[in-house]
Amino acid sequence: MMTLSKKTLWQLFSYLFIGLVTNISGYFLYFLITYFLGHPKLTMTFVYSLGALLGFLANRRFTFRHDGHIGTAGIRYLVVQLSGYLLNLLLLIVFVDYLGIAHQLVQAVAIVVVAIFLFVSLRCFVFKSNVSGCGEEGL
Repeated sequence: MMTLSKKTLWQLFSYLFIGLVTNISGYFLYFLITYFLGHPKLTMTFVYSLGALLGFLANRRFTFRHDGHIGTAGIRYLVVQLSGYLLNLLLLIVFVDYLGIAHQLVQAVAIVVVAIFLFVSLRCFVFKSNVSGCGEEGL
C-alpha cells in the first residue's frame, strides 16, 4: 500500500486549494462567456490559458516552492499544460460532439481528470528539482 509523505500531502492540499479557487472562477467564467457568446471550445481555450498562467505562478511559489530555473520550469510547464489542454479538448470533442453529452457536464468532469494529470506531471516533471524520489516513492 502506498503512503503519502507529509510533503506530498501538503503539496496536494495546496494544489487542491489553488486549483479549487482558479477552477471555480474559471468554470463560472466559462459559463458566462458561453452563455453570451457560445463557442464552448474557443471559450475553454481562453479560460484554460488564463488558469494555466495563474496556476504556474501560484503553484511554483506556494505548492512546490520551486527555486530552480524559471525558464526550464516554464518550458516544461508549457509542455504539460499543452498536454492537459489537448486532453481537455479531446474529452469535449468525444463526449460533446460525438456522444451528445451536455458541454457543461463534460467540462466539469474534464476539470477533475485534467487536474489529476497536471498534479502528477507538475510534481514529477515540471518542478522536479524539489521532489525527492518521485519515481521511487510513487507520490
